[in-house]
Amino acid sequence: MRPAHIALAVLVAAVWGVNFVVIEVGLDHFPPLLFSALRFLVAALPAVFLVGRPKVGWKWIVGVGLALGVAKFGLLFIGMDQGMPAGLSSLVLQIQAVFTALIAAAVLAERPGRQRVVGMAVALCGIALAAVNEGASGPVLAFVLVIAAAACWGVSNVLTRKAAPPDALNFMVWVCTVPVLPLLGLSLLFEGPQAGLDAVRGLDWGGVGALVYVAWGATVFGFGAWGYLLRRYPASSVAPFSLLVPVFGMSSAALLLGEEVTALGWAAAVLLVGGIALTSLSRAGGSGAPAPAPAAQATPLPQDASASRTPSSATSVG
Repeated sequence: MRPAHIALAVLVAAVWGVNFVVIEVGLDHFPPLLFSALRFLVAALPAVFLVGRPKVGWKWIVGVGLALGVAKFGLLFIGMDQGMPAGLSSLVLQIQAVFTALIAAAVLAERPGRQRVVGMAVALCGIALAAVNEGASGPVLAFVLVIAAAACWGVSNVLTRKAAPPDALNFMVWVCTVPVLPLLGLSLLFEGPQAGLDAVRGLDWGGVGALVYVAWGATVFGFGAWGYLLRRYPASSVAPFSLLVPVFGMSSAALLLGEEVTALGWAAAVLLVGGIALTSLSRAGGSGAPAPAPAAQATPLPQDASASRTPSSATSVG
């Protein structure tokens, strides 16, 4: 990769990592389901009028929109609102690579090779350590919600592989149109109209900035730049940069939010990132096409037709 493109890949990982801190800020201004709905609304408009017609079937756009936008991000935002730290969320969410491999094995008959099985085992050990660490210092339910979000992300990754969108940005912009109304309906049902009205009335530049960052920075810029890199280079060259996401996420949370990472937390991070590296960068034994690798901020990593036979990554737009 050219130095400028390496710098771009690192920048995207940094944007996605810091996104978890920005989500924390946004949750101080909005209830979680409303915040998620507004994030997708701002990401979709006006971009949906600029990217052209969808290039895949609506069943795939709706499927990914529900699994990724409603389920994954809804659970993630609720989990963080319930006390899951931003840095730990950026790390734990990457277990989606293991869920992706398991779901792909069941649905797409992608038999995991030995390296991938070892990687999944190592990553699960990291999750177990993170669970022990969080159980001693934080709310277990919030931890479980983020794990559930990672599982939903795995579902959306497999659906994205089946869709095989030829234009990653076009696909993701149209996917962003799907969660808006379901999330608004869930917000009205569970958070109540008064919570939304209070958030809008009390909106300040901090809330606006957080919303713009997660929508245009993490989603539109992040996915656009990542898709550009995947069109120029093999996904096996691009995907490893996604492993920097939890590094930036945990570091920025420590610097900007004062989150403390214990020795047990760092051990969990080493095991989880190492296991994900083994899982994501190995080839599926006998099946030819590996499952998508992880990335960071809030949706599956864009994948173009040329990348469909190589490891790709799913973004954690958080």
